[in-house]
Amino acid sequence: MPALASRSRGGRSRRMVNDINVVPYIDVMLVLLVIFMVTAPLVPPGAIDLPRAGRSTAKTDKYIEVQVFADGTMRLRTGNTGDPSERRVARADLEGSVRALLAEHGEAMPVVISGDRAVRYERVIEVLGDLQQMNIARVALMVKPGN
Repeated sequence: MPALASRSRGGRSRRMVNDINVVPYIDVMLVLLVIFMVTAPLVPPGAIDLPRAGRSTAKTDKYIEVQVFADGTMRLRTGNTGDPSERRVARADLEGSVRALLAEHGEAMPVVISGDRAVRYERVIEVLGDLQQMNIARVALMVKPGN
């Protein structure tokens, strides 16, 4: 509530002060800024703890696996079909080979890409793009299950 001007003994009137002294607030803000700047490098960066894939007791479905190796070669094989054979395939022949396996084992089989640990990520993405251009409905990346 604003105070009214009043007369004091000497005949002078006291005036109400309308402005706030912000210097103490700025001082506190600068001290807090310095504290945050000093402590920020000491806080360890947040690490993302990714979930691991658990092992399943269920038998996996049949699938076609495209293996991509670090030297650029690719192999094609089927999983859980009873046919242990592998075929070496060039990237240009990938579409024909995958279509032949799909026709042989069924059109609904998923295709998984397993890339070697040392393979460039770009090669895996190129194979993924080739499979998507073939309009294959189910494409996945194969990973090693966590223990």
